[in-house]
Amino acid sequence: MKRTPPQKQWLARPLKTIAWQSVGDRVPYWVETDSYDAEAFAHLCRDLPSLRAAEATGQKFLPHFSALLFDLYALLYKATLVFRPPEQVLPSAFFHKALLDAIVDAPAFEALRLQTVLDERQSGLAALTLGERLLGLLKSERLVNRAQMLDFWALHHQETELRRIEEEARSARELVEQFPEARRSHLAPLSERLHREAAVLQRNLAWRARDAEKAARELLERQGSHLHAEVGRTAVIVHDAQQQLQQWPGHWGGTSGDSVGLQIELGKKLAENPRLQKLARLVGRMRTHSWALRRRVYERASEETHAVVQGSDWSRLLPCELVALRHPWRRREFRRRLLEGSLLQYELRGQQRRSRGPMVVCLDVSSSMSGDKEIWAKAIALTLLDIAQRQRRLFRAICFSGADQPLFEIDLNPRQRYESEPHRVLEFASYFPGGSTDFQKPLDAAVATLQRAEYRKGDIVFITDGECAVDPAWLQQFRDHKQRLEFRLLSVLIDVGTANTNVLRQFSDRVTSVRQLTAESGADLFLAL
Repeated sequence: MKRTPPQKQWLARPLKTIAWQSVGDRVPYWVETDSYDAEAFAHLCRDLPSLRAAEATGQKFLPHFSALLFDLYALLYKATLVFRPPEQVLPSAFFHKALLDAIVDAPAFEALRLQTVLDERQSGLAALTLGERLLGLLKSERLVNRAQMLDFWALHHQETELRRIEEEARSARELVEQFPEARRSHLAPLSERLHREAAVLQRNLAWRARDAEKAARELLERQGSHLHAEVGRTAVIVHDAQQQLQQWPGHWGGTSGDSVGLQIELGKKLAENPRLQKLARLVGRMRTHSWALRRRVYERASEETHAVVQGSDWSRLLPCELVALRHPWRRREFRRRLLEGSLLQYELRGQQRRSRGPMVVCLDVSSSMSGDKEIWAKAIALTLLDIAQRQRRLFRAICFSGADQPLFEIDLNPRQRYESEPHRVLEFASYFPGGSTDFQKPLDAAVATLQRAEYRKGDIVFITDGECAVDPAWLQQFRDHKQRLEFRLLSVLIDVGTANTNVLRQFSDRVTSVRQLTAESGADLFLAL
């Protein structure tokens, strides 16, 4: 004898009239939760714009769609699943139970729950992904057609009307009880009429609820395969998001110190965007290479004694000053001069320190940069952002294409301690409008940036793959600005081929031509900055 799966037992029961409970005492939720679960989901809704957007869109198709999203979250988060009996749930939410049962019955559901149980981030990501997948099925009418959706809404409106009449009947009964026995006979007909109306609506709603239960059971038998497939895709997305978050640089967001909503948003974008995945891997390799390269250069650096000056550096004090520490009378004088910085010490001279001013990176995002060149160029820019953060330098990116396209200017580490803002980094990494190429507009914007007080003494990095004619009058004006502001301009020409570097050399201090898009190609640039 074939045994009915446990998750289908509720739908397999024969139809019967549901023991009626006041609509005001019912809820649209099927999964038993506590206040902590509700608060955690409320935080997700506040921090996650995608979840709010899915909730707003879903409310146009099904009543109580926000409750369905919460049930999805609880279904994946709770270690022990307990469902409410049907008499405690609003009839307009009976369709949700069919969806939940179909999800639980999916072959990939257990694998999905292994990744989400008691994990707010993974549960939130899975609930958001499943909610968006359900929206797609509802829009395409592969689960229910428009007439059935209207039936659910009619059921919801009837519940609202019944709730109003029940409240009026309750108020009328309380009002009658407040009057003396002699006067109650005049108000009794009003109370009885309201109770009769409520009874009629309850009976009609019970029949509609039974029809909704039947429709849900038929839906599970007919369309369960669609939901099973979506559960499998969701399990893959959740797993990929976890892997990509581990590879994403932690100081750009997605760590445990950030809000759960931000981690979910970042993980979802990384899992769904192969370009961002490739960019994250390349940035990781470039960061490792740049750290090792700069460490080797600093280890080889040497210094020699140049002069004797005044200061307070213990490691360079003259022996005659250190002798004072052994004399009890001169020790206090030594401390005073140490605080004043007037002790004699050696002045060392070695390799001159490179500029540590702000960075302004102009990045070509024209159509010719599509593909690997775009990813490599952005990896160079984000590696420079990593260097800027470690050296406590401001970093501004200016993305440009044609003269008719507006510039995309964004400060990537404007916060205190020069920390980057994750949503800005993602916005920069995802931006690619295409179009033609114009050099003058982004360079004018870069000069305007360097004229601001916080960006003075900065450097400009210009990354492009092509050539563009510039006006001689503009070129002379740019050189005047360069001399007055005393900044350097380093250009990187990507995948040069037969491209001519003459235009870049007219306004650049240094031009690096890269023929192979590898992590080691930007070594000269990393050392120069």
